[in-house]
Amino acid sequence: MPTEKSEILVQFSCDCPDINLDFDRFKTLIEQICRRFDTEQATISVAIVNDETIKKVNEKFLHTADTTDVISFDLSDERQNEKSYELVINAEQALRQAKKLNLSIETELALYITHGMLHNLGFNDADELQSKKMHNMENQILQQTGFGIIW
Repeated sequence: MPTEKSEILVQFSCDCPDINLDFDRFKTLIEQICRRFDTEQATISVAIVNDETIKKVNEKFLHTADTTDVISFDLSDERQNEKSYELVINAEQALRQAKKLNLSIETELALYITHGMLHNLGFNDADELQSKKMHNMENQILQQTGFGIIW
């Protein structure tokens, strides 16, 4: 019996040209998260944006004009095996937080990517217990992928 080929497609766009990022490392992070949660077929789009853009996305889809770190969308069609996720990541927020916490911007962005992916994979941080579970999983993933513990 033939088996389906595992394929995780990851696409990046970045409207912050002053930030030099290792997209291959982020792609590997996303692929490892997918494998960890048995996601064999997926298309993940990651848009790395500035404060102004994420405010517009936040207002359009979540009806608040605030800035935030990451907004995730699950665009999957339940009738098909392939998952489709979109992450909108705030690079300016990541720069501020990285500086404040004495981390690299890549580590902070890796946290945002991981957080958004976990939301799309069913994690929630709506209450203290769920938030703790999600943060623990973020730490496990980030440590295992070489970014280190954040929380």
